[in-house]
Amino acid sequence: MRPPAHDTSVLDNAVWAALDGPHAHLAERVGRAARYPADVYAFAALADPRDPAAWADLLTLVGCGTTVRIKPVETVPEDWEVIGGGVGVQLVDTALHAEPAPEAVRLGPDDVPEILDLVARTRPGPFLKRTIELGTYLGIREEGRLIALAGERLRPPGWTEISAVCTDPAHRGRGLATRLVRAVAAGIRERGDIPFLHAAADNTNAIRLYESIGFTLRRRSPILVVRSPGTSRAAGAL
Repeated sequence: MRPPAHDTSVLDNAVWAALDGPHAHLAERVGRAARYPADVYAFAALADPRDPAAWADLLTLVGCGTTVRIKPVETVPEDWEVIGGGVGVQLVDTALHAEPAPEAVRLGPDDVPEILDLVARTRPGPFLKRTIELGTYLGIREEGRLIALAGERLRPPGWTEISAVCTDPAHRGRGLATRLVRAVAAGIRERGDIPFLHAAADNTNAIRLYESIGFTLRRRSPILVVRSPGTSRAAGAL
């Protein structure tokens, strides 16, 4: 079954589209700026990164002298400092064969310590104490131990991001991650959304795998770590 057709333009600013849409209940927001709680997903977003008023709203939201991760942003106002960043790629489902994985189990809050341990050892990307609240996470266990994981993160209207795809190094080469991606995608398709995902632009092995199972590279975009202007209250108190 091929994915349905949806407007791809919301993916140009996926974090904002999610916070302004299906994840609005999680959003910390001031006007045209929003962010996820720090223990859910460490990203902020602007309705229009070219709008100075949106940056002013972000300053009100995060406060002075605060480090913020934001994407996709090409340039920042002069009084904001770029302190780091990288380049990511976005891929969309165009021909993925989605199907349930009978051996997969749904993970919940009680599984978070074990998820965090697996993520720390495999480094698939950020997963925090409350990230599991973003959507469905599936895992595969062997002898009771979590050995593979995949789940849902951003939810722009009509789309759901597959994230935290990882396998214990001792169990790689068995197709576990692919089975979980297909299973998560099956649940996404059931509610009428289309799967998409992000990867670091230099993670060529992951990109090659995703393309081989039916994802198509859509765009490259910068990820910036910026510091808001001014001095934070904490720094000023020192």
